[in-house]
Amino acid sequence: MKLLHLDSSILGDASVSRQLTRGVVEVYRAVDPRLDVVYRDLGTEPLPHLSAANLGKDGDPLIDELKSADVLVIGAPMYNFTIATGLKSWIDRVTVAGKTFKYTDAGPVGLVPDKKTWIVATSGGAYAGTPIATMHVGYLKTVLNFVGIRDIEVICAEGLALPDRRDRSIAEARGRVQSIAIAGA
Repeated sequence: MKLLHLDSSILGDASVSRQLTRGVVEVYRAVDPRLDVVYRDLGTEPLPHLSAANLGKDGDPLIDELKSADVLVIGAPMYNFTIATGLKSWIDRVTVAGKTFKYTDAGPVGLVPDKKTWIVATSGGAYAGTPIATMHVGYLKTVLNFVGIRDIEVICAEGLALPDRRDRSIAEARGRVQSIAIAGA
């Protein structure tokens, strides 16, 4: 089994999303010790932002990683009400007409084989059920659906900047990670 693990937090080891994505990967590794993990740290080693100079020039290896993965784990902390710019740069490289989706008379069709996807979404505030959540997790789901990925689960730890909520939110998210183990990944 092959797993593509993307982290996008700029906070290094202090990042809750990184801690939780590592937990998801550990669950899959426990189920399959031969798990092949491809890791991209989009927070500390971001891809260049999309520009006319690099349009269509450096996405093929990233697209190959995405297409060949059986499982996708995405660490998606919220910055200014949406995803991190490193993750957005990755999306810009892998969302390519003719490679990960195509236009037809019936509308766009995703070309990425469906795969189990885990979005680990974190935020300082509490935004579930609001338009802000749509700009964060909703955006990621929309992009993934657009390229053909529909088996998406979200592990959310929100309110991390709220002292009365932080510990409970992290504990609940870790409980969701453990439920993956119980279900057998």
